[in-house]
Amino acid sequence: MSDQAPLSADEMLDIVDEQDRVVGQARRADAYARKLRHRCSFVHVRDGAGRVFVHRRTARKPVFPSHYDMFVGGVVGAGETYDEAALREAEEELGVRGLPAPVPLFRFLYETPEHAWWSAVYEVRCDLPVHRAQRDCSQPASAKPGRAQPGAQRDGGK
Repeated sequence: MSDQAPLSADEMLDIVDEQDRVVGQARRADAYARKLRHRCSFVHVRDGAGRVFVHRRTARKPVFPSHYDMFVGGVVGAGETYDEAALREAEEELGVRGLPAPVPLFRFLYETPEHAWWSAVYEVRCDLPVHRAQRDCSQPASAKPGRAQPGAQRDGGK
């Protein structure tokens, strides 16, 4: 895993504008509470067999608690690059060291009445044994693309 410590509610984040330019800094908890636009990295992980790493977020997560997620990732710390955060978060959440650098795919601005952040999306292949981070993932799984898993439902349960 990377040598950087996981981010907590007191960690500082860069606050950014509509063009993703840094305009200030705030504590993570304040950025969430005040809906300050910040940065996040999300990594789509596959193994050598093409299986996608899917996990269930813990109930303690402030955003999308207990939801299934096909990305690992999280906030970008103040002064940290998207690339650095993507690798740090992927190694933390997968519980691995020596992961190849995630490949950047695209960026977009995500804004809802509750949340606002710039998102950088990546992909990486992980052939290492995964030891999920208990604080981030409560239930890991993997899925072969194009195949529904037992008990899986489409949006709306249809």
